[in-house]
Amino acid sequence: MGQDAPAFRMTYGGYLQLDSLLELQSGPEGYAPAPSNDELHFIVVHQTFELWFKQILRELKEARDIMISERVQEASVPVIVHHLERVSEIFRLLANQWKVMETLTPQDFLAFRDRLGTSSGFESWQMREMEVLLGLENEQRMGGMDPLAHMEKLAGEGKVSPSALADFHATHSLPSLNDALMSWLGRTPIHGSSPDEDDDAEVVLDYVNKHLESMSEHGEAVIKHMISIGHGDEATIRPRIEAGVHGARSFLIGEEGVNRSRAGLLFIESYRDLPLLSWPRKLIDCFVELEESMLLFRTHHARMVERMIGRRMGTGGSSGVDYLDATTKYRIFVDLWAVRTMLVKRDALPNVEHAEFYGFSSS
Repeated sequence: MGQDAPAFRMTYGGYLQLDSLLELQSGPEGYAPAPSNDELHFIVVHQTFELWFKQILRELKEARDIMISERVQEASVPVIVHHLERVSEIFRLLANQWKVMETLTPQDFLAFRDRLGTSSGFESWQMREMEVLLGLENEQRMGGMDPLAHMEKLAGEGKVSPSALADFHATHSLPSLNDALMSWLGRTPIHGSSPDEDDDAEVVLDYVNKHLESMSEHGEAVIKHMISIGHGDEATIRPRIEAGVHGARSFLIGEEGVNRSRAGLLFIESYRDLPLLSWPRKLIDCFVELEESMLLFRTHHARMVERMIGRRMGTGGSSGVDYLDATTKYRIFVDLWAVRTMLVKRDALPNVEHAEFYGFSSS
C-alpha cells in the first residue's frame, strides 16, 4: 500500500483564504439583488484599493518607527528607502487602476449609483490614517476638517470599528513621518558640525549666509545674461531674482534664527555628490517621489470621477470633483519641494569644509 496522504497540506486557496475573500463582493448583508457585472467591478476595484492601503500603512508605520528614534543608524536608512519605494510603486499601480474604472460608462455607473446610498470614498479611514501618518495638517485640508473628530463621530454611529478607531488614535498620538524627517534633517552634519557642538550655531549660520551670497552672485550673472540676449531689462528681471533670494533667506532664517532642519536639507541637496550624503539624499528623493505618486493617484481619481459623473454632488454629500481637485493641491513634505527653488549649480557653491568627514567610511 502507498503511504497515507498527509493529514494537512497547505494549499494556495487555503493560504490566501480565498473562499472567504471571494465571498466579500456581494455587498452588505441583506443587499439585494446581487450586484450586476458593472457593480461587481466597482466593488472589486475599491476593495483592491483598501487592501493596498493596508499594505501602505504597514510600510509607512515601519518606516516611521525607525525614523522617530533619537539616532537613526546609517544602516537603517536603506531600510526606510525600501519601504518608501514600495509605497511609491503601489501608488503608481493604484493611479493606473483608475483606468480600469473608466471602462464603466456614465450610464453604467448611474444604473447602480443609488445603491451606494450616502457611502463615500471620503469615509476610507485607512486613507485618512495614511494622511495623518504622513503628516498632513488639519489647516491644509479643505475646510480645515479634523480627521480624528470625524473618525470618532463615525465610530459613535457604529460606522467604524473600535479597532480601526484605536489604530487611528495610536497613529495620531505619534510623530508623523514629516515630523520625524524634519528632526532627522536637523541632525545633519553641516561642514562637519553637529547640533551638539558648541559652535554649531555659528557654523550653520555662516553656511547659510554663504549660500545666500552664492545665490545673489548667481542671480547677478543671470540678470546680466538675460539682458545681453534681449530677454528683458533690469527693471523687470532684478525684482524677480532678488525676490528669490529674499524668499530663501526667509525660508532658512526665521525670527528665532536659522532653521537647522532646512539648512540640513539644503546642505544635502547642494552637496549630494559627497559619499556620506548618498543615502540621505536618496531618502529625500524617496519622500518627494512618494508625494508625487500620491498626487498622481489623486489627479487620476479626480479625472475618472469627472468623466463618470461630471460636476454633480458626490454620494456622501461632498462637492464631488471640486473636492477631489482640492486634494491634488495638498503638500505634506513642503520643505522638500521648496528647497529646490534655492539651489545653485555645484561650481558656484563654496567648497565643503572638513570634506574628509563626508568620505566613505570603513571598519
